[in-house]
Amino acid sequence: MKKRWLWAAIPACVLAVGLLIGAAYVYYTITHRAAGYTFDSNGVPIHYTDEGKGEPVLLLHGFAVQSDLNWRRPGIIDLLSKRFRVISMDLRGHGLSGKPHEGNAYGVEMSKDVVRLMDHLHIQKAHIVGYSLGGFVALKMAVLYPDRVITLSALGSGWERPDRSAFLAMLENFKKSLRAGKSVDPLIGGLGPGRKKPSIFNKWWINLMTSFFNDPLALAGMLDGLEQLALSEDEVKSLTMPSLGIVGTEDPLRIGAEALAKAAPDHTLIFVEGKDHLGTPFAEKTQRELYRFLMAHRSR
Repeated sequence: MKKRWLWAAIPACVLAVGLLIGAAYVYYTITHRAAGYTFDSNGVPIHYTDEGKGEPVLLLHGFAVQSDLNWRRPGIIDLLSKRFRVISMDLRGHGLSGKPHEGNAYGVEMSKDVVRLMDHLHIQKAHIVGYSLGGFVALKMAVLYPDRVITLSALGSGWERPDRSAFLAMLENFKKSLRAGKSVDPLIGGLGPGRKKPSIFNKWWINLMTSFFNDPLALAGMLDGLEQLALSEDEVKSLTMPSLGIVGTEDPLRIGAEALAKAAPDHTLIFVEGKDHLGTPFAEKTQRELYRFLMAHRSR
């Protein structure tokens, strides 16, 4: 009887050990950071890494993650740094950068951080690449400072019209939840009809990141300033530099990516079949097409 009980307990022990190893791996993946640098951006410390040689490429990550998760874990930094100087920054409110709680510390200030980092590194022009939230920051930066941009890549993002009342109403609920110390579902889950619903894993990931690995008051402050990143149709049409969009066919932000492709004058949109918002950066096609686009538009 005792031996039978021991044999029955083995699968449960193996499962428990597997779950512990999995949890340890997730924790390490989220918390382990590459060594980098910090500079002062109008009173807010901004963390960044600087690797490789060649024409500069600035990478801007998505909401509630940080630069290593968005760009290093998928292998994008390693790929691009073979031919480019790759600078990857933690957006304010995220990662190892400063995390002010006031809404007026975000919005356009996030786009200005990109230019201030370029000034800090004595870079006149660069390829600007943003994913999700970073894509919206990149778009606004390119509108405000077009002379600093060689090419613009808005991946996993696009043009969300500023008159989306449902979107703005949704933001209020997100901010209330964060300020109450609660997690939130993916922002992309409330952008109106015609969108793919976020996957269960997508929801779990954002809940995890907003609950345990970020400052919720800083994220709420960032959402307070998000409206400042909205672009008018005339502003989108002013983006005359070569631009690239890459979006998964299962990504709720696909609609915005398609709208950007229709309005921006020199824009290429590429779909990654079967990928959602979280999976697209890891797709071989995403990395291949981004590398190909940047190589094709080197200015020297």
